[in-house]
Parts: sequence; C-alpha cells; structure tokens
Amino acid sequence: MERRIQKETQKLKSIDSSNGVTVNVDANNYRYFHIDMKGPSGSPYEGGSFKLELFLPQEYPMSPPKVRFLTRIYHPNIDKVGRICLDVLKDKWSPALQIRTVVLSILALLGSPEPDDPLDAAIAKMWKENHAQAVATAKEWTRQFAM
Repeated sequence: MERRIQKETQKLKSIDSSNGVTVNVDANNYRYFHIDMKGPSGSPYEGGSFKLELFLPQEYPMSPPKVRFLTRIYHPNIDKVGRICLDVLKDKWSPALQIRTVVLSILALLGSPEPDDPLDAAIAKMWKENHAQAVATAKEWTRQFAM
C-alpha cells in the first residue's frame, strides 16, 4: 500500500503545471495532499486559484480519496463545505484509478459543471433556469474568494 502511494506521489509531480494544478504532499502525513488549482480558461472560474485538500483513507485504493474544496466556490457540483459530487469519487471509483486521475477529473468538472447531477440543488436550479446569472455569480465568487 505504502509503495503504491509513493509511486502515485511521484506521478503527481508529472501533472503538467500548464494545467494550472500543483499538488504537494503534507510534510507531516504522506496520505494528505494540498492542491492548488487554477480555474480553467473560458470558465467562470478563470483567473481564480482554488485550494483543495485530498486525503487517502486507510482503505485506499479499495475506496476513493476524500477530496474537498477549501476555497468557497459557486458550482452546482460542490456544496457549501467543499464536498464534490463526482462519479470517480463515488460509484465509478476503481482501484485502477489514481490520485492524478481524480485531480484531473476535478479540473474538468470546474470547466464543465453538471447541473443534472448536483450537490447543491439551489445552484443547479439557477444554472438551469438563469444560466447567465449563475455564471455571473460564479465569476463574482471567484473574484471574491479565489483571487
């Protein structure tokens, strides 16, 4: 188990920083990671810098990593406390997947929110019924909390 985590930690360093993602292992706990993710260009989160935490439970890789946003964000798939609604963190998790896959999947989710599979129903409703207002709010929150 420990070897796998070491190998994955090495692969994380290969995430191209041109993606706007940096992942650092916590100095005191090799199962805890600090993630800094830039909002994808062309998205309402563009220009923002979002902090996330990722933790590998004892059951890893049989169960998925625990990940949450520490930076407030207006997104239909992310709730007020930063939990993320993403298939690879739930029912689509497989031990064949890696931390790197999870991080890149979260980045993709930032670029294309899924209001049909929401974690925050009110934001999803806004995203569907008044898309322009939802995007404006997401941009405002990004300016307020992520810059």
